[in-house]
Amino acid sequence: MMSRHHRSSSICGGALIARATTILALCAIVSTAIFLPVAMAVDRTKFRTCQQTSFCRRHRHGKSKRLYDYKLVSESVQLHNVKDAVANAAASSAAVASEKRGLLSKFLGGYSSSETEQLEDPFVRGPPAIFTAKLVNVAPLTSTKLTAQTYGDGCDLSKMSFEEELQLSVHLHEDGVARIRIKEVMEEDSSVRSTPRWTSDELVLNEDEMVAVEEVQAISTNPAIQEKFDESESNNKMPTVEVKNSVSSLIKRANVDSASNNDDNFIVLTYGSNEEQWKLMIQIQPFAVYMFRGNEEDGPPIIAAGTNGLTHFEVRRSKECSTTTTSTVNQIEDKTIMNDVAADTNEDVDRHGGKEVVGYWEDGLAIYADGSREERKEVAEEEDEVDKGEGREERRLEEEEFDTKDMWEEKFGDHIDSKPYGPMSVGMELTFPSSTHLFGLPEHASSTQLKTTAGMDGHHYYKEPYRLYNLDVFEYELDETMALYGHIPLVVSQSVKTGTAGAFWFNPTETFVDIEETPQAGGDMDSRTHFMSESGIVDLFLLPGSDPASLYGQYARLTGRMQLPPIFSLGYHQCRWNYRDEADVYFVHSKFEELDYPYDVLWLDIEHTDGKRYFTWDDKTFPNPIEMQNKLGATGRRMVTIIDPHIKRDNQYYIHKEATARGLYVKDKSGNKDYDGWCWPGSSSYLDFTVEKVRNWWADQFNYDKYKGSTPTLFTWNDMNEPSVFNGPEVSMQKDLLNLNNVEHREWHNLYGMLFQRSTAEGLIQRNEGANVRPFVLSRSFFAGSQRYGAIWTGDNAAEWSHLQIASPMLLGLNVAALSFVGADVGGFFGNCDAELITRWMQAAAYQPFFRGHAHHDSKRREPWMFGDETMVRLRHAAMARYALLPFWYTIFWQAGVSGMPVMRTMWMQYPDIPELYSIDDQYLIGSDLLVKPVTSAGATTSHVLFPLADCWYDVDTMQRVELAGAPGSYVAKTVESGIDKIPVYQRGGSIIPRKLRLRRSSYLMINDPYTIYIALNNELKAEGTLYMDDETTFDHEKRDDYGVATFSSDLSSSIIVQNTVTLGNKSALQESKEERMIERIVLMGIATEPKQITLTTLSSATAIPMEFHYDEESKILVIRKPDVSALDQWTMNLKP
Repeated sequence: MMSRHHRSSSICGGALIARATTILALCAIVSTAIFLPVAMAVDRTKFRTCQQTSFCRRHRHGKSKRLYDYKLVSESVQLHNVKDAVANAAASSAAVASEKRGLLSKFLGGYSSSETEQLEDPFVRGPPAIFTAKLVNVAPLTSTKLTAQTYGDGCDLSKMSFEEELQLSVHLHEDGVARIRIKEVMEEDSSVRSTPRWTSDELVLNEDEMVAVEEVQAISTNPAIQEKFDESESNNKMPTVEVKNSVSSLIKRANVDSASNNDDNFIVLTYGSNEEQWKLMIQIQPFAVYMFRGNEEDGPPIIAAGTNGLTHFEVRRSKECSTTTTSTVNQIEDKTIMNDVAADTNEDVDRHGGKEVVGYWEDGLAIYADGSREERKEVAEEEDEVDKGEGREERRLEEEEFDTKDMWEEKFGDHIDSKPYGPMSVGMELTFPSSTHLFGLPEHASSTQLKTTAGMDGHHYYKEPYRLYNLDVFEYELDETMALYGHIPLVVSQSVKTGTAGAFWFNPTETFVDIEETPQAGGDMDSRTHFMSESGIVDLFLLPGSDPASLYGQYARLTGRMQLPPIFSLGYHQCRWNYRDEADVYFVHSKFEELDYPYDVLWLDIEHTDGKRYFTWDDKTFPNPIEMQNKLGATGRRMVTIIDPHIKRDNQYYIHKEATARGLYVKDKSGNKDYDGWCWPGSSSYLDFTVEKVRNWWADQFNYDKYKGSTPTLFTWNDMNEPSVFNGPEVSMQKDLLNLNNVEHREWHNLYGMLFQRSTAEGLIQRNEGANVRPFVLSRSFFAGSQRYGAIWTGDNAAEWSHLQIASPMLLGLNVAALSFVGADVGGFFGNCDAELITRWMQAAAYQPFFRGHAHHDSKRREPWMFGDETMVRLRHAAMARYALLPFWYTIFWQAGVSGMPVMRTMWMQYPDIPELYSIDDQYLIGSDLLVKPVTSAGATTSHVLFPLADCWYDVDTMQRVELAGAPGSYVAKTVESGIDKIPVYQRGGSIIPRKLRLRRSSYLMINDPYTIYIALNNELKAEGTLYMDDETTFDHEKRDDYGVATFSSDLSSSIIVQNTVTLGNKSALQESKEERMIERIVLMGIATEPKQITLTTLSSATAIPMEFHYDEESKILVIRKPDVSALDQWTMNLKP
């Protein structure tokens, strides 16, 4: 739902004001307002730009580059015994696992690092460090010295130490992933660096599958370091000549700057197996890292980090002897500081003019007791001094500028961030050589391919960097880098020359990312990303690929696998803000029944509650919720209710009362009081989901004896979980709030939504006896790892063609980051759509992973029958196409969980050797076998489809092969018919897809329906495909291995029409349901001649049984009817030509 405007029902029903007369006055104002036209435009004054964010302003475009020059201290280098380290980690893991293994062990992961490393840093998890060393900042003027000079009036700078030491650790995984982890060196006598910075390994990483490499070969051109390596028992010695030759080859391939290219400046770690190896080259000064694939003899590195000098780490520092003044940008000349102190003389001005504030709108403006509302002051946009075409750090100034403003206190609008630890930003530049196609960094309302935000002479597409900071952005605009509801700091590069590679910047604090393309010698272009985060540590995972399947396997082992959803959640969901009452629910349900229109889930928004108190029901509008759920459940339908994270501060509300008594809320910056923010219920508090006891308590609230009126057919929608706070900065929490462990909100902001969804999923599981029913939870906010907990949608879109057009690129961007169970609200949340737009949107969404119709309460009703009979038939046809393919969708979701490959794929994921397809995001693949081209323009009757010629293609409606000509390694652009009844969808030649064709009104009623198998022959007259089967509801497929996989194959060159090979999770799995998994029809496309005979043989009978079939010579389609075989039996059908 929600980022809403003119929310009359929630404001008037939310008990904002004690006096009844004031409530009536306010309601009158709001009720009038809801009929006024609303222009779709984001209020940019609510959200910060890079220039308005001190750490981004300070470090973007290399402005702080001269303050950081990191050198690896050779004397500190240590190569750790791999086997000993792994053994220690395993022992530690076993001890920790026995304590922390909980209900969702498959979600949570769990082995720890070595005991020694945990003592030094209790937050680190995963494989132990193989290589460690210290880094020291050797810049003449460091950041700490600069701030001391700027803020340290009264300090004797000559007696102060400005040494900036960092600890580097390298962790190498058996699948090639390399973790580069840089943190502060802890100092026992330091008041600010005596404890490590908080990190979130335990909350995000998939520790169970992060396996350390077993062998590492370390060499160095630095004699002192090589001597250490030679002394290590675990390291194989290499002759000096071979060392130099090996390193020199990598230096040449990396095109290292001549100033850094000397004999003593490199370390190389080689790891992997005989089948596949990787090399990590570490440059000693300036510190940088290069990753190579070890089995490649030439070519550039696949990823390089820190090679342009933009690595920075603002160590924590004391401000004890500084004044309270704040300086503006300071010019450094001859290493002296000229302070320009500015005082804010307007802080004490009462912006409300003495009026009584009784609430806030979502835009952060006050609502007054007299019924009026605060007017927004126009704020002049600050001039962006860093983006005038001068380029980056190459600007030549007589005096270098360093920005020291807002380091210990920062103001945005009327909100002040106290920043008690001062500047703590970290950043690094990553280069992807010979690549001009980068993807990832969701969520943004922009193209799937990342576009440039920086570059020489100002030549770039966007002015602002991509921002990663989870926010409730009302009426978001398109083609923007502005932050939205959730974010994943993963970048994936696709290149013909270097293949597929990626980098996961593991940092949940506010982050900005610049994208730049730079020319290289020889004509190649490199792509660069510059990550700048407000806090945390440098924790970089390099994913070597080399192809999409390898990379997504690596990422799944790193952040977790998508859990197989219950099949009902893959059907159609009907939602609206709000279905008014039980009568409204029954009417909508009965109308779907009457029209034989398939749907699986009916949703209730916040108005179903008692005054926005979640886990409650309005007893006037929903007096019999259990009876209502049971009536819908009798026809196989489920219901979903919304539960948001803001808890109404009402001492009579049992959730708030118990959360307060147990001390479970996020605290204010003092750590003494529960935080009080404003959201739909009015005054609200927010639970601290970073703490396990809070997550467990929240999960308990879903128990049937606590959530009164809930049943096993009721599931959950988590909204507003960025978290959204109407009167907070940028409609969210203040950054200096504290969790229950006194960690600032800035450190875990981007995790909040994911942890809320996780806790909800845990609750939906544990509420059932045996914890054996799969949950369904939809969330708006997310982070890396959210794929483990449920579905995501793209938030508050609009009923406009442009929002239909952006839906595919946004959903593909989420899938690039392995977040597959995603969708966009059909028809658009805001506004009204006509019959054509709703038709095209329903057609498109039927071929997208999460399939839900939703609308704002000001929008006209838009259930499928609201647009006339002709349109309803079209919409029903689109929904029926979705339901027919549910066996295929379910199989693709299962495969995604096993392999890590996304469900909804960009063209390059399947065709990485065709660079012309890399940037395409208006067509896509479902799995590897369905090519979809949504129609997203009004009045369109034709569409332009790009067909990869590595495969042939069949129209799914006509089952005719598309006539194409060209070289197999290229593609063909073809104009195809796409009138109002047609969405272009094509089955790949060489694939076999299962369907269920009997019209049912829900997925529940389809479970025993027979399958139809569609075989699309490739040019070699072969095809193969998979059908995954289980009970579609429980965890028995994991707990009891109760599943079956049918693998179909066809090879006409060997006279095999189709053969079925079955794999059962256990030998007794699904045995009793063989008769419920029958195949009623086999359709073969692309067969040139009619067979004389088709026979069936099975394991139980060697006798060949003749099959009845029909062949259409004109269409080249063969149909075998009623073969009387089960998908759970092994059998073969042969032909006689």
